[in-house]
Amino acid sequence: MGEALVSSLAQLLQPQTLLLMLVGVAVGFAVGILPGLGGAVTLALMLPFSVGLEPVQAFAFLLGMLAVTSTAGDITSVLFGVPGEATSAATVLDGHPMTKRGEAGRALGAVLSSSALGAAFGAVVLVAVIPIVRPLVLSFGPAEFFALTILGLTFVVALSGAHVVRGLLMALLGVMVAMVGIDAQEGVPRYAFGELYLWAGIPLVPLVVGLFGGAELLQLMLARGSINRSGSARTEADEAGDEVRASGMSALLRGVRDSLAHWWLVVRSGAIGTAIGMMPGVGGSVAQFLAYGHAQQTSRRPEEFGHGSIEGVIAAGASNNAKDSGALVPTVAFGIPGGAATAVLLSAFLVVGLDPGPEMLTTDLDVTLSMAWIVILANVVAVAIALLTVRHLVKLTDLPSTYIVPALLVLLTVGTYTASNNFADVLVMLAAAGLGVVCVRWGWPRVPFLLAVVLGSIAERYLFLSVSLYGYEWLTRPVVVVVAVIIVLTLIQSMRRRRSVRVLASKGVSR
Repeated sequence: MGEALVSSLAQLLQPQTLLLMLVGVAVGFAVGILPGLGGAVTLALMLPFSVGLEPVQAFAFLLGMLAVTSTAGDITSVLFGVPGEATSAATVLDGHPMTKRGEAGRALGAVLSSSALGAAFGAVVLVAVIPIVRPLVLSFGPAEFFALTILGLTFVVALSGAHVVRGLLMALLGVMVAMVGIDAQEGVPRYAFGELYLWAGIPLVPLVVGLFGGAELLQLMLARGSINRSGSARTEADEAGDEVRASGMSALLRGVRDSLAHWWLVVRSGAIGTAIGMMPGVGGSVAQFLAYGHAQQTSRRPEEFGHGSIEGVIAAGASNNAKDSGALVPTVAFGIPGGAATAVLLSAFLVVGLDPGPEMLTTDLDVTLSMAWIVILANVVAVAIALLTVRHLVKLTDLPSTYIVPALLVLLTVGTYTASNNFADVLVMLAAAGLGVVCVRWGWPRVPFLLAVVLGSIAERYLFLSVSLYGYEWLTRPVVVVVAVIIVLTLIQSMRRRRSVRVLASKGVSR
C-alpha cells in the first residue's frame, strides 16, 4: 500500500497528468456554479475527451471535474439561494441567510474550506477501506459478481424515486440496449437490424453524452433565459457580489478559521457523507440533510439553524464532498455506482479499458489510489480558485442561454464525433438527447436506464461464466445466497415503505 500510494502520487504529479487535472478542475468549477448543470452532466459532456488517455490521466481529468462541482455549487447556494448542485440544497438554509445579513464572505470561507476538509476525509476513508475490501473481493468468483450486478440493478428501485414502474421499464430498456451487438458467446448479431455499425453494440460515450449533457442543453435552450432563470435571484446575486467585495479577504479567512475551530463537526459530517455515499441510490442530498440535522441536534445553539448558523453551513459543506469519495468505494470494488455521477464515471472505466472489481484492487491499485490523491488535490486547487475569484465567477450565471448553449453544443458534438470518428455516433447522441428530454419532461428516471446499460453486458458475461464453471450449483454458493437475501429484503422494504407512504397520503386526502 505504501509503495502504491507513492507510485500513484508520482503518476499524478507528471506534468501532462497534472495539467489535465487542472483543466478538469477549471471546467468542473465553471460548470458547478451554473445552476441546472451538475456533476453527471459535466462528466457526460467531457467523457469523449478521455478516449485514448492513460487511466490515471483520464481519471485526473474526469474525477478532477466531479470533485469540485459540489464545491462550486455551494457558491451560488450561499450567494443568492440557488443551489448550483442538487446536493447543495442544504447549504442554502443557513448560507443564504448569512449573505442577507452581510456575512457572505464568512459563509463562503466556511463552506469552501469545510468542503475541502470533508473531501480529504473521504479520500482517507477510501484508502483505509482498501485493505479490508481487497481480500473480500479477491475471494469472489463470477457467480458472486453476477449476484452483485443483480444487486446493483435492484437499486433501480431506489434510483427511481416515486416512479418504480417507470424505473423498471427504463432499466428493461437499458438491458435491451446492452444486448445490441455481437453475442460474445455465440458470435451471432443481436438487434443489429442488418446495420454493420450496430455489430459492435451501441457506443457508450455518445449514449451517455446525449442522455445527460445533450438533454440538459436542450432543456436550457427551450427555457430561453439565463441559467439563473429568476430575475430576483439575479438581483440578489448582484447584491451578494457587492457584499463579498465589501467584506474582502478577511471575511473569507474568518470562515476558514470557523471550519478549523469546528473540526470535530467537520469530521462527523464527513463521516456521515462518506457512509451515505457508500450506499448506492441514497444520494448526496440525503447525506447533506442528515449531516445538517445531526449538527442541529448536537449544537449548543440549535435555534440559529435556518437563520444563518455557521455550524449548519460547515456541516452541509463537509458532507457534500465526502459523499463523492464514499461513492467511489462500491463503484471501484464492485462496479455498483452510488448515483448518477458515479454511474457516468463507471462508463469511464469501460472507456479506458478497466474493469471495476479485483483488478482495481490488485493490478490497477495505483489507479485506485490515484483517485484519492486527485480528490484531495483537486479540492485544494478549487478552494484556492474560489477564494480568489468567486466574486467574478458568479457573474457567469447571468449569461443568456443564447451564448452558453451554442458553445457547449459544439463542444458536445465535436467530442462525440472524435471519440471514434464516426458520424453515426453523433446521431446516437442526438437520439439519446431526445430520450433524455422526454424523460425529464414526463418524469421518467434516466439513471436506471444508464445503470442497466452499463451493468447489463457485465451481468451477461458473469452469468455465462458462472453456468460454464459451476453449472447451476452456483445458486447455492454462500455469498450468492446472502446477496439474494439482501435483494429480497431490499425489495420488501421498498414495497413496505411505499405502501406506508400511500396510506399516509390517503389519510391526508380523506382529511
